[in-house]
Amino acid sequence: MGNASESAGITREEALKLMESRLVEDNLRKHSLATEAIMRALAQRLGHDPEVWGMAGLLHDIDFPETRDAPERHALAAAEMLREKGVSDEIIEAIKAHNAEALGIPREGPLAVALTAAETITGMVVATTLVYPDKKIAGVKPKSITKRMKQKEFARAINRDHIRLCEEIGVPLDEFAALSLEAMGTISGKLGL
Repeated sequence: MGNASESAGITREEALKLMESRLVEDNLRKHSLATEAIMRALAQRLGHDPEVWGMAGLLHDIDFPETRDAPERHALAAAEMLREKGVSDEIIEAIKAHNAEALGIPREGPLAVALTAAETITGMVVATTLVYPDKKIAGVKPKSITKRMKQKEFARAINRDHIRLCEEIGVPLDEFAALSLEAMGTISGKLGL
């Protein structure tokens, strides 16, 4: 393992295999890959370890299939699995905090805040992309994301307050939308967008 992977406690290859073995639904895999891409970009923007932040994004929903109907357990089962694999506490705590409201725990620190914002904006980016005629991320403008965030009826299940958490880590919403689009654009082939 390289130094960056050692700080995460798991290599990217191991994390990818774990995610793919736990998440059989294509949309959940794509969501995890998109969150990883955004987290890596945020880490670079903010001067943090892209490996650690990327792993948090890649692994944050690995327990979703079994906790889908029990939100009060979501991220706790993942934490148990990841602890057994030797994943760093920093990543595990951030993953738990992305479900802070349901778990009744605080969301503290830049990694936890970033993960919540990043995993939430993926849905807004996808929803916005799908209203474009060509359904391609490359054609979406950051302003389209922020404009649609103001439309309550558009993708109403997406928590806008979670996306706006980007401001708590020093990234203005317009910049976060642009960074997220660009990051997801780098893996658009894998996302089918």
